[in-house]
Amino acid sequence: MTQLDQFLSRAETLLNRLESLLPPSMPTPDWRLATAMRWRKRGGQGYLQIVKHRSALTLNDLQHIAPQKQAIEQNTLQFVQGKPANNVLLTGARGTGKSSLIKACLNQFADQGLRLIEIDKADMTDLPDIIDLIADRPEKFILFCDDLSFEEGEAGYKALKVALDGSIAAQSENVLIYATSNRRHLMPERMSDNASYIHDDDDDGDLHPGETVEEKISLSERFGLWVSFYPFKQDDYLDIVAHWLASYSCTPEQISAARADALRWALQRGSRSGRVAWQFARDYAGRNN
Repeated sequence: MTQLDQFLSRAETLLNRLESLLPPSMPTPDWRLATAMRWRKRGGQGYLQIVKHRSALTLNDLQHIAPQKQAIEQNTLQFVQGKPANNVLLTGARGTGKSSLIKACLNQFADQGLRLIEIDKADMTDLPDIIDLIADRPEKFILFCDDLSFEEGEAGYKALKVALDGSIAAQSENVLIYATSNRRHLMPERMSDNASYIHDDDDDGDLHPGETVEEKISLSERFGLWVSFYPFKQDDYLDIVAHWLASYSCTPEQISAARADALRWALQRGSRSGRVAWQFARDYAGRNN
């Protein structure tokens, strides 16, 4: 073996060792199959993972939230048609259909090019990378974060704030951010925050909000559309129970007989939400059909 052959052999061995230390290359999604995706991390690198079995919810499955459905459906329709549309913050009572409405919108508009990417709050710092990855795609992408809220000092807060409306780069025309939260302002509000309000007697009693409060409300204000959800009344809850029982092939007689059990189920859980209604229907249909 010549000295050149020995050098090339050693170089190849060295390169193989170096490759074993490098993180593996991340898979590129098959865009023909990528309707719903999740942003995942492996070895410190992020990639899009296709959701093979996505939710089958439709807008008709969501009962007694007609104004909320109309607002989200209209905004999403504008988006897929290439018209101006807003980032959306859905807030309010738990289990009332916030995240379900977004999933149903995907099913409504998927054949018009809508795509959904679910992002965990912990990965919000990757938003610029995700947006760069899809910015040149022809599809329309909703970046979806469920149950979003931040504690003091979390890095994702600043990243989301910049992505919404604070970067030197304009927001991509094929990307919107939809987020759900139980908090309107996305950060905890404390009594001590009120201490930063200053009452000025020389200024006819004007209140000057402190910087702490301003910072806490500035993120939610960057969402162009706010949609609020409220607890259901008893009759609304029972209507939702009936809808889901019918979807599980229960007869009208079974649905009528289930009302008392449905109310007891809600009482035990301390909530008359759509989620509780769906859970009851699954349990009742499973036991009686």
